[in-house]
Amino acid sequence: MRTIPTCVGLLLLTTCWHVQACTTPPDVEDLEPVIGIDLGTTFTCVGVFRNDNVEIIPDEQGNRITPSFVAFTPDGETLIGHAARNQLTTNPENTVFDVKRLIGRTCDDPSVQRELQRYPFKVINEDNKPHIQVKVGSEDKVFAPEEISAMMLSKMKEIAETYLTQNVTNAVVTVPAYFNDAQRMATKDAGTIAGLNILRLINEPIAASVAYGLDKSDGEKNILVFDLGVGTFDVSIVNTDYGVFEVVATNGDTHLGGQDIDQRVIEFFIKQYKKRTSQDLRGDSGAIKKLRREVEKAKRALSSQHQTRVEIESLMGGHDFSEVLTRAKLEELNTDLFESTLSYMQLALNEASLNRTDIHEIIMVGESTEIPKIQQLVKEFFDRKEPMRGINPEEVVAYGAAVQGGVLAGNGGSEIILCGDYSPLSLGIETIGGFMAKVIPRNTMIPTRRTQQFTTTQHDQEEMTIRVYEGERTMTKNSHFLGQFDLTGIRPARSGLPQINITFEIDVNGIVHVTAEDLGTGNKNNMVITYSDGDRLSLEYIEKMIQDAEDFAEEDKEMIEKTEAELRAGDKWTNAKAVRRKHILPDNTENVSHDEL
Repeated sequence: MRTIPTCVGLLLLTTCWHVQACTTPPDVEDLEPVIGIDLGTTFTCVGVFRNDNVEIIPDEQGNRITPSFVAFTPDGETLIGHAARNQLTTNPENTVFDVKRLIGRTCDDPSVQRELQRYPFKVINEDNKPHIQVKVGSEDKVFAPEEISAMMLSKMKEIAETYLTQNVTNAVVTVPAYFNDAQRMATKDAGTIAGLNILRLINEPIAASVAYGLDKSDGEKNILVFDLGVGTFDVSIVNTDYGVFEVVATNGDTHLGGQDIDQRVIEFFIKQYKKRTSQDLRGDSGAIKKLRREVEKAKRALSSQHQTRVEIESLMGGHDFSEVLTRAKLEELNTDLFESTLSYMQLALNEASLNRTDIHEIIMVGESTEIPKIQQLVKEFFDRKEPMRGINPEEVVAYGAAVQGGVLAGNGGSEIILCGDYSPLSLGIETIGGFMAKVIPRNTMIPTRRTQQFTTTQHDQEEMTIRVYEGERTMTKNSHFLGQFDLTGIRPARSGLPQINITFEIDVNGIVHVTAEDLGTGNKNNMVITYSDGDRLSLEYIEKMIQDAEDFAEEDKEMIEKTEAELRAGDKWTNAKAVRRKHILPDNTENVSHDEL
């Protein structure tokens, strides 16, 4: 068996086919029901589309949203949701929350390092992946973030099955628009662990747009989704054109939300209490828990009234607590936080190259958007334009996911919503001489699938390594390496005769699949690009790679000519014409015949 050179010997022959629309699965009649899950950082919500209507599903206590908390007790019991959240002050080391901030990330990620400083539970490094270590009963156990998320998804599955009185295996799950491939793949893995078949991952702002029926809009619209939840703030701009969606800009603050607003009020009351009783509530976790609970209630009450009273019997040391909180005081304590959301909206508009007047619809998502001052600021920012209303902002994302689930189950319409997005960089493989053979060009609409045919560079070659890259330059040394895999068992033949199909597919969830198949034997192998070696390239780096391709175009042309000359001189390739065809001509060039080899 011959080994292949470091630069894999392949010759491009053909470009096959391209699909850029979501299509209905052939076995759609077997997919009912399909639930929609908003797997949030702090709260999770589940809904289902049936009888031409979306139903947000309550749990056994009637709660329509469930805290994204998992706790492990000294008795070895696992608590999920409200019961787990109640353990936070008494059992903080074994109560896990905000795991969405860790899923699909690496330990050396700066954002992960920041999170580690605020978690009361222990996070350890296993193969550069964050894992949570807790005590279950008397035993130490380690869980991956996907496993904790799976517990939340299992809870949603259980809630739905109880409500629907039937088994549920299919789901649509929402993810933030900024989630990269690794985070999306990890979310799908969590679904598999939970016994769910995740049919679609949908960007949260697109789900919110679908909830308000904007997938059925005629013509083009720009939608601003203002998502101020309990723990995070995201502002996204979504473009839709006859049901084709694209998230064109995102911005926000991963640590700005209702918790921060509550904390300002709690700090105010702590000072008031100390002034009157000389006692510091910070020394009593139970007292802080009581105060936090009542402040949350008061904040909600102030959405519909101008003042409310916060009362707690025997808060600390036998002293009762009773204070009036006004809407004006809440706004005064949080003025800077409220106004900071405006700068993030402007940054998103700048990124999308849009003016305020270019926004056709505004959607408010998250519990904190019910604060009147927030609504007022957003309206004034857009010259008194009214946001869309009618759906509970805490449930709107799950609502949209349920609509998509209904579509996939055949209940919500005849067409599956096209989740418009584009490949930011060209994807391809390395060929002889270190050239980049692009299979999916930059700015191709996804989902998409493209196949190109390659061949061997040596007689009787029985294996080859497929090295996958993304980038715009001619040479792979100037591109971003994504991974590699081997194809073995190629039928021995003269170089140039074997036909090897390389297929790149970017699915509806934005995950890249690469497959190599020897048409002579049917042998194949594949890999999934999850960017496990690091996060998706930043927008700034992507733009730099594109600009470099333009700036160094002449240099790349000279490199092609130099490399071809070296190949000819070293007799590593017997047909320079074929090399030129492969590396210089566009994808739609005529096929290179075997005679030319």
